[in-house]
Amino acid sequence: MKKTIVVGDIHGCYDELQALLTKLDFGSEDKVIAVGDLTVKGPKNREVLELFSEDSRFSSVVGNHDLALVKYFKGDSDHLKHTQMKTFKEVLAGGRKLLEYVASLPTYIELDSHIVVHAGVRPKVDLANQVIEDLVELRTLGPDRTDRDGKPWYEEYEGEKTVLFGHWPAPLPRSGKKAIGLDTGCVYGYQLTAYLIETNQFASVNAFAAYDNSGPQKTS
Repeated sequence: MKKTIVVGDIHGCYDELQALLTKLDFGSEDKVIAVGDLTVKGPKNREVLELFSEDSRFSSVVGNHDLALVKYFKGDSDHLKHTQMKTFKEVLAGGRKLLEYVASLPTYIELDSHIVVHAGVRPKVDLANQVIEDLVELRTLGPDRTDRDGKPWYEEYEGEKTVLFGHWPAPLPRSGKKAIGLDTGCVYGYQLTAYLIETNQFASVNAFAAYDNSGPQKTS
């Protein structure tokens, strides 16, 4: 059976991605779709982008960190956070083509039964009318879409297709009636998680290290 493997936020965790694909027996007929944030915070952003840009089996939506690199690359922004600037220089060393690839990433990928976005979709708003800020940043439904303390959008979403998203790391996949969150914090030392559409199954590998300490911290 051909597999469609949707992978949570990679953030430059190339080695963990390879371990996850090995675990899933990734084959020539299989497809990988990433939920965005291919880059920033992790150790091998360039390798991740080279893989996605050169292998037609791989595709991704754009994440908020990816988008920050694009805006800086295009001159639409004159500021990057420290980790973003570090990644920008790393990626640019591999040639402009890698940043041009990031710039080409769509804001969503619509499949037969699923929609892949980075952060979320506004409930009861048609997909074509979603604003990019929601697609790459939405967490909760209050006045600040980035707030972690409000009502999660995925608890209210009941659209026809199941949304697969990332952006909001948690030790286990987040779950709503018609939404599944796949960011399980690999770059922070947790796990890289994938969802197999055809079998409705999850698979994960442990992070090899905690590469960034800005996310949710493990408790003893």
